[in-house]
Amino acid sequence: MLRLTEIKLPLDHPEGALKAAVLQRLGITDGDLTGFTVFRRGFDARKKSDIQFVYTVDCAVKDQPATLKRLRDERHVSVTPDMDYRFVARAPADLEERPVVIGMGPCGLFAGLVLAQMGFRPIILERGKAVRERTQDTWALWRQGKLDPESNVQFGEGGAGTFSDGKLHSQIKDPAWRGRKVLTEFVEAGAPPEIMYVSKPHIGTFKLVGMVEKMRAKIIALGGEVRFQARVEDFEIERNPMGSNPDGMGQVRAVILANGERLPTRHVVLAVGHSARDTFYQLYERGVHIEPKPFSIGLRVEHPQSLIDKARFGRFAGHPQLGAADYKLVHHCANGRSVYSFCMCPGGAVVAAASEPGRVVTNGMSQYSRNERNANAALVVGITPDDYPGDALAGIEFQRRWEAAAFNAGGETYAAPAQKVGDFIAGRPSTEFGSVTPSYTPGVHLTDLSSCLPEFAITAIREALTAFGKQIHGFDMADALLTGVETRTSSPIRVTRDRASYQSLNTRGLYPAGEGAGYAGGILSAAVDGIEAAEAVALDMVER
Repeated sequence: MLRLTEIKLPLDHPEGALKAAVLQRLGITDGDLTGFTVFRRGFDARKKSDIQFVYTVDCAVKDQPATLKRLRDERHVSVTPDMDYRFVARAPADLEERPVVIGMGPCGLFAGLVLAQMGFRPIILERGKAVRERTQDTWALWRQGKLDPESNVQFGEGGAGTFSDGKLHSQIKDPAWRGRKVLTEFVEAGAPPEIMYVSKPHIGTFKLVGMVEKMRAKIIALGGEVRFQARVEDFEIERNPMGSNPDGMGQVRAVILANGERLPTRHVVLAVGHSARDTFYQLYERGVHIEPKPFSIGLRVEHPQSLIDKARFGRFAGHPQLGAADYKLVHHCANGRSVYSFCMCPGGAVVAAASEPGRVVTNGMSQYSRNERNANAALVVGITPDDYPGDALAGIEFQRRWEAAAFNAGGETYAAPAQKVGDFIAGRPSTEFGSVTPSYTPGVHLTDLSSCLPEFAITAIREALTAFGKQIHGFDMADALLTGVETRTSSPIRVTRDRASYQSLNTRGLYPAGEGAGYAGGILSAAVDGIEAAEAVALDMVER
């Protein structure tokens, strides 16, 4: 197969235009082309007057060597890489030990699936509930202001990504095409086939629910075991600094569940997500190497989706082939901070994402259709360990401080504090809504958001809003709405691992993976990291 890149066509090109462009690029006749498929389709909107589709195509020709030789100087023609996924190991017939996967977000789900496909019969422990029960508990917070600390946007089957836009694009390096494996499994579970080729694929919450259930059934059919409401209370780690392990290196021996059950295992994939704060404290107390890492905090901003569409697409706004427009913004501020947009959700809603009582956390979500009235995104400010001095877990307390401040500012009912952009920039409290209706449930409380974030963050976001208004006309419109606070952009800690073995630096048998361990950001990258962790576990178990 040959790969052709940078084939540009008008949005409304006729059905046969792509094939004609392929023939022209290759300089061959129709009879010499035996087939082609679209590998990637994006669009170039830099010129709003002339938005074009940009295709990458894989095609088969009758005489590939001759075609390659003739086009050897054509930089947009190459050999299609081998993208097939191959399992690194198979479980032995006399398998005695079963690996344990903690967490069933994208990372844990794919770690468990790949281990099951290799025959290792993993046990997956999820502290929350099955996805449909969890959905009911999440709606109870959104509709009634009732928080279940063990079943919410953060905890439960599918992880935090289930209640999001379902974005599947990532900037990770993936030379082994594990991301392709992720997309293939998603399509087999019911995702739209287009996620295999659109440049910024997304699924949406309603579709993700059914997909997660099908993937769980697949794991069980392959011999895996899934346990819900199975919170890990402790880790049994053998350390013998005076004996065989003079360097203090430990070995996982078992995990202890909240009900007291001991599960013996020497291989644990830690895929707990970025909000499993109690688990981080347990690991820290057991001497597992943890270090603080940078993350970001900020506010959610809402605009009319029509404003973003017009700013991004001009006269093509509303074109069915483009859908709802997104954006990606960054501004470097005078106070030395940077503000950037994060988790932009076109045609979506701001959602309540708290997992602890007495705290307010926001996130963004879209359905597959992306047809809600508002666009929303987090505007976040970079935070480093210098901003929260202390031990390795000080970042958790930093997050908690501002989540509690938002809870208080919102009226202590899980309503979120909110402020119009014009008032926020002017430094005055908001007292009435304008043209933008808030999407956050269980509701918002208009106030002054300056008490909900550090002063440097407030100053930086004020400056950035004005700067973003110069990039997207109307972004700093007075009636746009800010809702607080966004604190769970990524994990504030990293459970440091060895690059080669994927195991903790000082605890053998513990495989930190995904967002919670500080090694991913988003559904696709977390899923890929879960696959890599599963491969490392399998190879170690076979070698033993």
